[in-house]
Amino acid sequence: MIADFINEFTFSFEVFPPKKDDEFEDAFRIMKELADLKPDFISVTYGAGGSRTRNTIEIASYIQNELKLPALAHLTCVGSKKQDILDNVQKMKDAGIVDIMALRGDRPAWMDDQQFNDRDFIYAQDLVRFLKKETPDLQLCGGCYPEKHFEAPNMEEDIAHLLEKQEAGCDYFISQLFFDNDLFYRFEDAAKMAGIHKPLIAGIMPITSAKQLGTTVSLSGSSVPKSLADLIATYGDTPEDMRKAGIEYAADQIRKLKEHGVDGIHIYSMNKPKVTREICEALK
Repeated sequence: MIADFINEFTFSFEVFPPKKDDEFEDAFRIMKELADLKPDFISVTYGAGGSRTRNTIEIASYIQNELKLPALAHLTCVGSKKQDILDNVQKMKDAGIVDIMALRGDRPAWMDDQQFNDRDFIYAQDLVRFLKKETPDLQLCGGCYPEKHFEAPNMEEDIAHLLEKQEAGCDYFISQLFFDNDLFYRFEDAAKMAGIHKPLIAGIMPITSAKQLGTTVSLSGSSVPKSLADLIATYGDTPEDMRKAGIEYAADQIRKLKEHGVDGIHIYSMNKPKVTREICEALK
């Protein structure tokens, strides 16, 4: 179980499952290449509203059982009833997966206003509380937001919700991506002052193209510091130079976070083993 060793510095990756059945062979190859970099664990994302649940479980099972690495399977609740959650958790347990990242998730396109308002789980902490009661043998990870969740009115209220997730049963947290380490340090200090004592793992997304930055910022709400904006302005029109600069930017973030003493690093690898490998090599 991941939480058994999470109190020491951890280094982990995040991947997403294939959308189509004929993409599994390539996905398994990617997982193998990432496993060769010897992370402490690999997390696997979950389709919006529970779509492609089977794919998440199959990839997580491959990581756990074939590659012999702990797998952290994401589980979202916004589009699920309680029985749906229990059914999916049982499938995960049948595959040997006992580490779950409990998330609310984004509202799926098929969900109308009435369905959204009548959903069984309003917040991620409701899912955490439910899982701890119904399946206490699981270990649970939660999400946290160095720049606050976009729906929270301020950081104080967002951290109060984080404390609720800890009290509901989260064993550790992985952060949304960020590009300014000072924001994470401030968040970390504020969280600890509020009573958060579970590990806070820093999420890092390597930006290797100017287009990727625009998409990433729009989806995550992360701010762009001047240093990264200057990097894009300098190298954005030369793809290979931009790629190298983005890898070094991420590696530099990780070096400084580790020197600062953070609990761990989680690379949003986006199923790109070559980029992830180059970051690891830069860290050596």
